[in-house]
Amino acid sequence: MSDLNGRVALVTGASQGIGRACAMVLAKSGATVACAARNQEKLDQVVAEILAAGGRASAFKMDVADEEQTKAAIKAAIAQLGKIDILVNNAGITRDALVMRMKRADWDAVLDTNLTGAYVCVQGVIGSMLKQRWGRIINISSVFGQMGQTGQANYAAAKAGLIGLTMALAREFASRNITVNAVAPGWIETAMTQDLNAEVREQAMKLIPLGRPGTDLDIAHAVNFLASEEAGYITGNTLKVNGGMLMG
Repeated sequence: MSDLNGRVALVTGASQGIGRACAMVLAKSGATVACAARNQEKLDQVVAEILAAGGRASAFKMDVADEEQTKAAIKAAIAQLGKIDILVNNAGITRDALVMRMKRADWDAVLDTNLTGAYVCVQGVIGSMLKQRWGRIINISSVFGQMGQTGQANYAAAKAGLIGLTMALAREFASRNITVNAVAPGWIETAMTQDLNAEVREQAMKLIPLGRPGTDLDIAHAVNFLASEEAGYITGNTLKVNGGMLMG
């Protein structure tokens, strides 16, 4: 397990799923975690669990699609915790539909949360990272941002955009010892995928050479590595965590 003692991590979408797992693993590695999401009750549960395990964490309610709320919450986190060393841009939503039927509002909602929200969070934390000349920015993309997916034009576009954003920021901040990487999950076992029928699930498993879905911890451990000192020479990279679903 990486040693993140003395580091402060901000994880968006930390109230459940991959974000929750990232918060838990980063805290176990020694980081103080600022857990951010829209649902205060779920955030408080995650923080309580981290504290019960001997970790350090605080909750900050925010919707990354709301720029003013997000910047205010990040400012409060820095004021309370002193700095932000690690940013995990995980918050995301879906509004699936075939593009010929997709409403503009659903396109905008997904882009605002999944892509613009990440940009707003980077703007909020980058001053702290530049000041200390150390930082880790990790964007949670998706295999569907790399290979596309029917009915998810908005989601795929946003996740592909995160990969482009990752590379641009990696070049922008490299001279200040700030690395920027993405993690692209494949089929991950979540509440959403558990609701899919057996036939859809069976077809999906055929596309995965390892023959099983991933878990939120598979993603969290990848994030934890990219946040560590050991990953200091990795930047502008998209780490595929997809069981072989997409290679190359």
